[in-house]
Amino acid sequence: MAYQWPRYPPCASDPCTSFECCGQNRYNTIWPNLIGVAVEEAKGIIMNDNPLVTVVVVPQGGGVLDIFCCNRVCIFVDENYRVRLVPVVG
Repeated sequence: MAYQWPRYPPCASDPCTSFECCGQNRYNTIWPNLIGVAVEEAKGIIMNDNPLVTVVVVPQGGGVLDIFCCNRVCIFVDENYRVRLVPVVG
């Protein structure tokens, strides 16, 4: 059985330093097709594509800790709660 990361938090990046390794060659780690998509729809797509991650919604003007986490995807949204940046594991 493959190692299962804990749900975020805590971060489960050790020894990862790049989002490419976080998908364990089985799951998506980047979602460029979600730009402009409503946040709840985007969140569902990400969680369906990669069950190892927890999605964190970041409102416009909000920030996150600058810590790389293989089990976290931040969705940065605009004032209409639509994805404004490409969601990426990390």
